[in-house]
Amino acid sequence: MSELNFEVRWMTPSEVGIAIEWAASEGWNPGLHDAQCFYRADPSGFIIGLLDGVPIAVISAVKYSSTFGFIGFYIVKPGYRGKNYGPLIGKAALAYLEGCNVGLDGVVEKQLNYQSLGFKMAYRNIRYQGFGGGTFPANSAIVRLDTVPFEELCAYDKPFFPALRRDFLKCWVEQPQSEALGILDNGKVAGYGVIRTCRSGFKIGPLFADKPEYAELLFLGLKSFASNDSLVFLDVPEINNDAVALAIRHKMTISFETARMYTGPFPDLPLDRLYGVTSFEIG
Repeated sequence: MSELNFEVRWMTPSEVGIAIEWAASEGWNPGLHDAQCFYRADPSGFIIGLLDGVPIAVISAVKYSSTFGFIGFYIVKPGYRGKNYGPLIGKAALAYLEGCNVGLDGVVEKQLNYQSLGFKMAYRNIRYQGFGGGTFPANSAIVRLDTVPFEELCAYDKPFFPALRRDFLKCWVEQPQSEALGILDNGKVAGYGVIRTCRSGFKIGPLFADKPEYAELLFLGLKSFASNDSLVFLDVPEINNDAVALAIRHKMTISFETARMYTGPFPDLPLDRLYGVTSFEIG
């Protein structure tokens, strides 16, 4: 994949860190250990653009299955924007995901561009921010996620995403500097969530729960992992009124938004049970 002195190729594992660093520079606040888990989702899903051998553009095109993929990390370095490098690397990503229903979280200023490429808006995701701390709930239904058999976790996670994501999920719930909690109802998983350390503060994601009260308990448990003066972020599908109410109830404020967009039919996800998005970068 090349045009003149601009080369587009797959990233090596170490180069995924470039995308993470650039995302941090853009203010996207990635997690400290995102790179290794993102790469596990699809080792062939990360593309880099080099001009005269120097990296100037990145994008991820994670192919979860033959029918679903997700685009993220679409970044061109300042100074090289508006010179067609972005569309070239974007074309490579879409070519890799040809035949898939492709999702992404589009920032406000780029949504019209994505619509011109065939993406349709499904709903808005809203990033709320607040503070950590608080007391861990005294409720025996809350368990550490590493006490839940992994197959049961995968089965619970399956409806919330358009494709299986076993390798990513295992890495995500076991990453360092994080806490992963589940909640049980009659011995069965009825929700789970993860909080991870980021460049600034912490992010909760995903946060899935069968009932609003389960989401509340998980949120309180995860939030207590962070100190009182640490920022905590939660990315909420605006379409879930209970999730929005949860954020507002805990005095969180809006700091950012995206549009969840797809090239094909909107996946039939249980958005009423989806209180926190896993990641804007890979779905």
